[in-house]
Amino acid sequence: MTTEVVRLAHGGGGRLQAKLLDEVILPALGSPARGAPDAAVLDAPDGRLALTTDSFVVRPLFFPGGDIGRLAVHGTVNDLAMAGARPLWLTLGLILEEGLPLEDLRRILASVSAAAEECGVQVVAGDTKVVEAGRGDGAYLNTSGVGIVPEGVRIAPDAIRPGDVLLASGDLGRHGVAILAAREGLGLDPPIPSDSAPVAGAVAALLAADVPVHALRDPTRGGTVAALQELADASGCRLVLDDAAIPVREDVRGACEILGLDPLHSASEGRFLAAVPEPAAEHALSVLRSRPETAGAVAIGQAEAGEPAVIRRLATGVERRVILPAGEQLPRIC
Repeated sequence: MTTEVVRLAHGGGGRLQAKLLDEVILPALGSPARGAPDAAVLDAPDGRLALTTDSFVVRPLFFPGGDIGRLAVHGTVNDLAMAGARPLWLTLGLILEEGLPLEDLRRILASVSAAAEECGVQVVAGDTKVVEAGRGDGAYLNTSGVGIVPEGVRIAPDAIRPGDVLLASGDLGRHGVAILAAREGLGLDPPIPSDSAPVAGAVAALLAADVPVHALRDPTRGGTVAALQELADASGCRLVLDDAAIPVREDVRGACEILGLDPLHSASEGRFLAAVPEPAAEHALSVLRSRPETAGAVAIGQAEAGEPAVIRRLATGVERRVILPAGEQLPRIC
């Protein structure tokens, strides 16, 4: 079976495409039979709808701690969770490069299916295209997601107020370093695994515990600094980080030192940042630490009145403004 590969004709709308859909893609996702309508019509529970879309172009397709299939599901589910939504449905767009082994496609689809089941979402619609050899990196995925925002929930960056405590749900910057190490063959022993994981359950637990969450953001492309800068700009607050409290694994820190990178510019794919009122911070941490995916949650700083900026406060008390790099520090990692 490993000699089977995707061909251009698999995207041509003919028999081979039908065969690919019927024998590989739809069975893997447990989706309705081919011939279903072009758009899914779904009965929504009470509440407001949240909609998001994202594209995934990671290279390599398979890496320690995950692969592009799991990454696509987690990324979109997490984007919905950052609005306080309960994820329900996904669409899946596949752009496949001619020559991709079908065995690899099956592995990716199995990951999509497993991750969707883990997250409690259904893949309800999709699309497949094939591009010529040399015009892609094997496979690109696009996932769009729909979720329900419960009544009374309003989570938005501009809701941050001076005095709010900034929380990190776990160690930061691991995914970007894991991808870079795998791509460049750095030979780290043991390899650094990606932190790719769903966080919607942790967000739901915060809301169920009546934590008044003001803002949420997952530090994906651009890393923690880019996410915090967006929150600072939207809220008009100065976000001050306690440098000693920022959680970074020693192996990630060591790899970054060797490579000349800052872990705060490196993406995470299974973490989130939260802003909550100071009186609720300890309760929020207690809720998060009770769950395995957020057991490492810590407070990393506080919002202050002042010019919108991200500041690192060192142990000496010296403050340093963190500046976004002109481009991406780690290209094509999500």
